[in-house]
This record gives sequence, C-alpha cells and structure tokens, in this order.
Amino acid sequence: MALLYGLLWRLLLVLVHLHRTLVSWLRLRLRSWKGRLWERAVAALLLPVALLGFPDHQKKLNQNRDSNPSPVTGNRAASRRSQWLSDGQALEKLPVHIGLLVAEEEPSYTDIANLVVWCMAVGISYVSVYDNYGIIRKNNSRLLEEIVRQQQDLLGVDGSKYNVEFLSNGNDKHQHHVLSCRPVVKVLSPEDGKQSIVQAAQQLCRSVENKERTFKDISVSMLDTLLRESKNIPDPELVVKFGPIDSTLGFLPWHIRLTEFISLPSHIDVSYEDMLGALQQYASCQQRLGK
Repeated sequence: MALLYGLLWRLLLVLVHLHRTLVSWLRLRLRSWKGRLWERAVAALLLPVALLGFPDHQKKLNQNRDSNPSPVTGNRAASRRSQWLSDGQALEKLPVHIGLLVAEEEPSYTDIANLVVWCMAVGISYVSVYDNYGIIRKNNSRLLEEIVRQQQDLLGVDGSKYNVEFLSNGNDKHQHHVLSCRPVVKVLSPEDGKQSIVQAAQQLCRSVENKERTFKDISVSMLDTLLRESKNIPDPELVVKFGPIDSTLGFLPWHIRLTEFISLPSHIDVSYEDMLGALQQYASCQQRLGK
C-alpha cells in the first residue's frame, strides 16, 4: 500500500511540474501575442506618420534626390547614441564582459543584434551570445549581417565608430571587422563549455605521455591557464538569460564562478529599457565574492 501511495505522490508531483511549465509557456505566449496585436493596431492607425520617419522608407524617398542621409534621421541617431552612452556612464558599475544566454528554441537574430548593439553603445567591451542548441553558431554569418544592419539603423552613419571584432570559432579568428575601439562579439555553443574542459584535460594527458610534463605538473591552475588561453576573453561579470528555463545550460561552467545571472522572460521583442533594467540591477547588486 505504501508503494502505491508513493507512486501516486510521484505522479502528482509530475503533473504539478507539467502544469507550472504549461502555465509559464502560456503566459509568455499570451504576453507576446497581446504586445504584437497592440503594436499592429497602433501601426495601422499611425502608418502614414510612421512611414515619414521610417529610415528605410526615407532612404527610398531620397534615392532620386540626394544620396546623403536625412538630417532628421541623423539627429535622432546621434541623440540615441548620446543617451545610451550617458546611461552607461551613469551606472555605478558596468560589466566588461556580458553573456547573452538564449534559452529558447528559435532565436530572433534581429532582437539578438539589437541587444549586442545596445551593449556596445553603453560601453561594454565583450559580448558573448550562447544558445544550448548551437543554432546561432551555425548561423553566425546571419547574426553578423544583422549586427551590421542594426548598427546602421540604430546608430546611424556614425555607427562605424563602434568597432566589432566578430569571433565565432575555437581558434578565435577574426571573421569580420565592422569598425576602431573594437568591442568583441563571440558566439558560443555547448562545445565551448564542458567539451573545452575535456579537451584541455586531454591536452595535459598528451603532454605527460610525450614527456613534455610530468603528472606532478598537472594542477588546477594549469588547467585554468589552458582554458583561459583557449577563450582569450575575460570571465563574464554578468549573464542575462532569456527564457523560462532556470538553468545555465552549460554556459562556460569554468568561467562563471563569480558571474551574476539575471533572467528576462524572452529575447523576442525585448526593449532597450528591459536591457538597461538588467544592467541597473547588476550595478546595484553587492558581490561578496564568497565572504
């Protein structure tokens, strides 16, 4: 009888877990659907006005008149750049390296590119983009194209002042230089997490086998050195996770001992205010570093 009660109890726990997961998914979809429905209604009412200020439409209107960008659009972009830089300087602390962990199956490259450009604009030097399925890495050229496009749309013609060094493989070869202060954008996948630890351990074993080192030379600090050399970027101080899953999903397990994690519901239709709120939350947190 006790065994039967135990099985029933486990079944109830599974049902409760499934119910919570379904409720979270429905809330996220409902919020996204409502937001898009409202945006479409407003767009339908204000379409004539919106078209006048829309950069792509304005560009088409000026093709036969003048090849120079619209002064209004340029002023708007300059104002945004100034505001974003001011927001970054107003924060008590700003991460040097931020990770964007996408815990959702279908990435939106436009929204991810927006996040990257916002991070660059407020003064963050390193941006890592990670998803558990490796989809973004397989399509890194598409993400790069979106970053370049969003630089032009969000930052205007002066967007070229924000250099990007795009790194997407284990050798960290420079695939593209968009710009001269050179923020670094790196695409990560699960291969850069646990797999990199395995590869570093194998490298140490081979060095012992080849008598380049002895087993007494192998230590945690040596493994740490190998792992950091393979990444060639500082540890992330902040990781912003997008999605309903409460997990790091294998994001650089060796490098996040002191990393602050902040969760947002989704990266789809994420706003600059959402991202700034996460940076403000990080700036106000006290990291005791184990003390």
